Amino acid sequence: MAQPLEQIAGSVETITFRNEETGYTVLSIQPIAERQGDKRRVTVVGKCATVWVGEELTATGCWIEDPRFGRQFKAESIICVAPTSVEGIRRFLSSGLIRGIGPVLAEAIVKRFGTDTIHILDSRPDRLREVPKVGRKKCEMIRKSWSDQRQSHETMIFLQAQGIGTGTAARIWRRYGSDAIAIVKRNPYRLAEDVRGIGFLTADQIALRMGIAKDSEMRAEAGLLHCLNRAAEEYGHVYLKESELFLAANEALDISVETLAVALKADAERGVVTLEEDRVYLYEHFEDELKITERLTKLVRSKPKFRPIMADKAVAWAEEQMRISLASAQWKALMTALSNKVSVITGGPGVGKTTIIKALASVYRARKLRVFLAAPTGRAAKRMAESTGFPATTLHRLLKYQPQNGKFLYNLENRFQGDVFILDESSMLDATLTRNFLNALPDEAVLIFVGDTDQLPSVGAGNILGDIIASGVVPCTHLTTIFRQDASGLIVRNAHRVNQGEAFEVPAPGATSDFYFVEAQDPQKIQELLLKFMTERIPAKFKFDPLQEVQVLTPMRRGELGTDRLNALIQAKMNPSGETIWRGSTPFRKDDRVMQIANNYDKEVFNGDIGFVQMVDSDAHSLVVCFDGRFVEYQADELDELVLAYATSIHKSQGSEYPAVIVLMHTQHFKLLRKNLIYTAITRGKKLVIVIGSSKALWIALHAEAESIRQTTLAQRLKQSLEG
Repeated sequence: MAQPLEQIAGSVETITFRNEETGYTVLSIQPIAERQGDKRRVTVVGKCATVWVGEELTATGCWIEDPRFGRQFKAESIICVAPTSVEGIRRFLSSGLIRGIGPVLAEAIVKRFGTDTIHILDSRPDRLREVPKVGRKKCEMIRKSWSDQRQSHETMIFLQAQGIGTGTAARIWRRYGSDAIAIVKRNPYRLAEDVRGIGFLTADQIALRMGIAKDSEMRAEAGLLHCLNRAAEEYGHVYLKESELFLAANEALDISVETLAVALKADAERGVVTLEEDRVYLYEHFEDELKITERLTKLVRSKPKFRPIMADKAVAWAEEQMRISLASAQWKALMTALSNKVSVITGGPGVGKTTIIKALASVYRARKLRVFLAAPTGRAAKRMAESTGFPATTLHRLLKYQPQNGKFLYNLENRFQGDVFILDESSMLDATLTRNFLNALPDEAVLIFVGDTDQLPSVGAGNILGDIIASGVVPCTHLTTIFRQDASGLIVRNAHRVNQGEAFEVPAPGATSDFYFVEAQDPQKIQELLLKFMTERIPAKFKFDPLQEVQVLTPMRRGELGTDRLNALIQAKMNPSGETIWRGSTPFRKDDRVMQIANNYDKEVFNGDIGFVQMVDSDAHSLVVCFDGRFVEYQADELDELVLAYATSIHKSQGSEYPAVIVLMHTQHFKLLRKNLIYTAITRGKKLVIVIGSSKALWIALHAEAESIRQTTLAQRLKQSLEG
């Protein structure tokens, strides 16, 4: 039988613990004597929007007996207000909350104004100059800080009343400031457009809770954008046909096509979507394609600053310098790249792409030209540098993001100072990143795309490498012959077998190999095998460090074999204890392998970057992560940018390469099982690949229809622009 609810009130003495993400708080209060009848401190636990020492609160809940901490008041709701007693006001101002007020000045202010202090700060802050040693400058500092804190406090309380978590509410406050309440009341769907971590579904819940009608035009306008964004995120589409969009929105929103048609027109009029024939684009994706077409056309038609290179002599020189003999396909690739302003080199693992990149860089550098090697991710750039011996960087770092204005340093108005740009892992390029990069290229630059079109396409919208090749207007060399020295190993052979729709070749029983397939049907058995291989058999037989060198790859995030569950199991096995901070249900500890899941230009860490936790401060609820030698600090409200990465999705592994990889493959992944998924997974392994799963799942992947072609119009635009 549930306990009857009680109410207690008091002044906040100390805040023992607070999770800024969830709002969960442990604090002690001094009960108000008139209401409580005694002066003993009371421990209160519960969720509240925001709380400060010295505030007065009213909590509704019931008493519990905690086995560790004794008697506590477990609150279902906590309402905080500014203190009314002289002592409460003094402690409130002494807490360091208000810039310019410390304990001594707090004492002086309360001595001068007593219980009127809060009213003075709210309505007549100029009167603070009546307090000794408070001049005009100090008075203005206090006024502004007090105003900001009051507005922040009111905003946080309002947002939590709408069901918004504390961490998300803090981001809303940082985005909108004192206008937050007005903006959310006027149009809560703006949150989905403006605030990281809030999608349409969350904004929709807030809107419906605030009484906005399900069939309102405001909801329809936001819902159409949601459907276009979902098509881009889930399928990589740059556009949807109008009929497809209306069907998707009608199913998702239960709004009539007539209302959706009116909303689409409104979205177009305010410039957030673009209509072209029967296609509907998000405005930024439409602009991406136009600008990419414009910049590539300009690059192709412009002449380089340097005099033409005698390609045949340059290739012969590269062979001599590198002490290798190039095959005819490699000769052709080098000749094509050296003879054209823009070109493409594509092919699978072991076909010599790295050798060609190294040869190109050597030739151009010998001519004293400024050569830049880059890739979409940090791991891909690092691998490019290690394999070629030349410096390489990510495109984001090459563009140099400027946090003060939210833009890249290099752009249309401020171009790179360079002659030759070679991009590896170009299959990972999405439309937006490609547009920003091409904008920054000088018209005279030489540009070479290198990539593998058989891998999974980019996470973001677009099919850049595939569209450039399909346009037929940029010279392309497709390498197929395997040259890599480890071609005799099964990793490379099986990658090509998968591409051709053939089952794995496996080593003879008892033979040592770089590739193994372990048959297992039951998900729990797969989990057991995974932990055994990762923590025992691989370290013992192959001497790989399970923390640093073994990566688990799986198709999905959810489910028994999804990344969430696997990370929890592996962490419990490999790193079960130590100082811990929590983000939701995820614990982070020193030495944990973690992944950044959002581009953070201020910290210069990007989606897919993997690092290791170096330090955990549970008191400050912060941690430090090392990304390839760079130490980056994360505060409490930034932890949602990190996930554990002992196991990661195959999509997230693109551009990375690991000494050893364990790939999980099960029929519960059937919706995602495709040749390019398995191909991408096994080509992430450099020295060892172990696939654990069922032959049936492999059969499904090899025989599944290809993923729906990404809906883009870049190939047509390029063809029309360069042939027209």
